[in-house]
Amino acid sequence: MPALETPVCDFGASPAEFSLRGVDGRQWTLDEARGERGLLVMFLCNHCPFVKAAIDRIIRDTGELAGHGIGSIAIMSNDTVTYADDSFENMRRWAEELAFPFPYVIDESQEVARAYGAVCTPDFFGYNAELALQYRGRLDAGRVEPPPPGSPRELFDAMLQVAQTGRGPAEQVPSIGCSIKWAD
Repeated sequence: MPALETPVCDFGASPAEFSLRGVDGRQWTLDEARGERGLLVMFLCNHCPFVKAAIDRIIRDTGELAGHGIGSIAIMSNDTVTYADDSFENMRRWAEELAFPFPYVIDESQEVARAYGAVCTPDFFGYNAELALQYRGRLDAGRVEPPPPGSPRELFDAMLQVAQTGRGPAEQVPSIGCSIKWAD
């Protein structure tokens, strides 16, 4: 499975609006997901080894960021016909099993992933309170294995900075993961 890297952060870019069905039975919009001090939009899926290896750290970091006014939402945009592990029912099961502290929604048309320019899972888009993009980097130094001991929590630290100052770090390391599985 080829790994892809995300592009460099386009500081100030606006997020695309969406209304997507969540595993909790609700329709989620950009405004409903955002926090008082910002929003983290994550493109995740169930089957990707990069996401599976990082999900516990993603859960930890988004839970802590909520206490700093950063809302989070995870969007699953993969083709579920070809990748049945990413089906809505499997999304629901995984979110319940791991007690996701954020909405997990499905982008069945893949239009939202295209609008954001998402390329891989995980792919992170961190916005400030004005919904201006400030972070498009990785979670941390881990890939399909945990990060080395003592490694910085890059996404957490960046989003904490965004919550406090409205600006993300100038230097960001791209995220890496499995490509979005586009439908034919």
